[in-house]
Amino acid sequence: MVTDPIADYLTRIRNAQMAGHRIVEIPASNLKKRMTEILYEKGYILKYKFEDDNKQGIIKIALKYDPQTRQPAIRMLERVSRPGLRRYAKPQDLPRVKNGLGIAIVSTSRGVMTDKEARAQHIGGEVLCVVY
Repeated sequence: MVTDPIADYLTRIRNAQMAGHRIVEIPASNLKKRMTEILYEKGYILKYKFEDDNKQGIIKIALKYDPQTRQPAIRMLERVSRPGLRRYAKPQDLPRVKNGLGIAIVSTSRGVMTDKEARAQHIGGEVLCVVY
């Protein structure tokens, strides 16, 4: 049993990148699906696929690497809010990751979105993780 599924999601991606894997499989949930869509929209992963296995489902993520240096597109993937210490932020206090070059994924009352989208809509929420 996993106590923090988001930390497990992030760790699986980090471990697959460190091992140089092309594809990583992660147990699915609606929150993880939305986080995967955000990573794809912002260009951190090549592609993804949701598969139904008659249980909770699986997310298959194709990781993105630089063709010359073989460095992963995701330099850092870090959990901010965790079960023991939740981190909430008002719209004006949302973190700016790498002065706007990275993204923070925020869970708001209007769904999961990036920090820039939440700031534009003037809504705060729980800061799940930061990516750059």
